[in-house]
Amino acid sequence: QVQLVESGGGLVQPGGSLRLSCTASGSIFSIYATGWYRQAPGKQRELVARITSGGSTDYGDSVKGRLTISRDNSKNTVNLQMNSLKPEDTAVYYCNVGVVTSKGEDVYWGQGTQVTVSS
Repeated sequence: QVQLVESGGGLVQPGGSLRLSCTASGSIFSIYATGWYRQAPGKQRELVARITSGGSTDYGDSVKGRLTISRDNSKNTVNLQMNSLKPEDTAVYYCNVGVVTSKGEDVYWGQGTQVTVSS
């Protein structure tokens, strides 16, 4: 079984920064993809950023240039550095991890962490 633990959410003023982290643990052979998604009240879940095992990245249009995704393969951790935050970034942020275990490939979601951008 695979567990994901997220951390780093909170309340920040507009223009501020936060860093989210997500660590996967369990019987993992490898992680082939990681990403962050978010869901604001009344809206659909959307892609924030994703990164492959090779380091290729992809960002949602609304966060390009402000948010940076990175991963530490040795620690099974994916991070999201969020700078120049705006009120419209307020949402619950979920990490998403594709793993290979003894049972094959599967995708897991974190429990979600609240990010609130407000003065």
